[in-house]
Amino acid sequence: MRVTQSSGLDLNLLVALDVLLEEQSVGGAARRLHLSEPAMSRTLGRIRKALGDPVLVRAGRRMVPTPRALAVRAEVSAVVERARALFAPADTDLRTVTRTFTVLCHDAVAAACGPDLFTRAARDAPGIRLRFLTESHVDGPFLREGTADLEVGVIDTVAPEVRVESLYEDRMVGVVRAGHPLLEGELTPERFALEADHLTVSRRGKLHGPVDEALAGLGLARRVVGSVGTFPASLFVLRATDLAGLINSWSVPLARALGLTTFDVPLRLPPVHVGLAWHPRHDADPAHGWLRGAVREILAEWSDAL
Repeated sequence: MRVTQSSGLDLNLLVALDVLLEEQSVGGAARRLHLSEPAMSRTLGRIRKALGDPVLVRAGRRMVPTPRALAVRAEVSAVVERARALFAPADTDLRTVTRTFTVLCHDAVAAACGPDLFTRAARDAPGIRLRFLTESHVDGPFLREGTADLEVGVIDTVAPEVRVESLYEDRMVGVVRAGHPLLEGELTPERFALEADHLTVSRRGKLHGPVDEALAGLGLARRVVGSVGTFPASLFVLRATDLAGLINSWSVPLARALGLTTFDVPLRLPPVHVGLAWHPRHDADPAHGWLRGAVREILAEWSDAL
């Protein structure tokens, strides 16, 4: 579809701008839009003239968006998606859709759910590409700004405009190397706290959490010697040391594949609430609806296995 205004502004530039900001590459955008690189460069030139801003600037061997481009990114994406939803037939054939979806989640979620999601995409919507982004150590309006299309996992956003759907409650389990002394005999809170040093997992580097609060309620304290940012990283540390750690259900298959042993933690820990979050501009988008449904079904399979 090609739309123009009487002022001469080609509204198809919005589509090109949306793709350019997503790819941050003239070549990548050209491939997405089935254009030559010279044609894409000319389009970028028209966008720069229309906005009065460079939009993308060279930073070493790559291009990065300007502050102005970042400021308009979410609105550009919202306008393009509303137009797609408006003109898309009610019975949109997902096999003809060409899109890239960005999923924000813990890398343990990507490792656990990624294979099934890629398989479903190849079967149902082969034109859809999936890009997993690891959770940042800082919180940001990633859904509102369009940096991510869907967030999966423990949703702690308080942004009023974000849709949040709770799916199920997960639980944390302990994990140690095979033959670890903690696995011998009955595991009590005292043994768990005092007979091993501990490794935490925190994207913000926290060394204290619900486990420590539960132990404090029993008059106990554990010795935490360090923290890593992801569960998979922690597993490689635990495999080569006598440290004890905790993982969620998504990481259990990887732990077992690495020869590690999981165990029930002898403490009353709060449940971990797992869900989805997205911006309401995606509500009427059939392709995004497919993505939400696919992730929802995959997570339901995980919850049934708990």
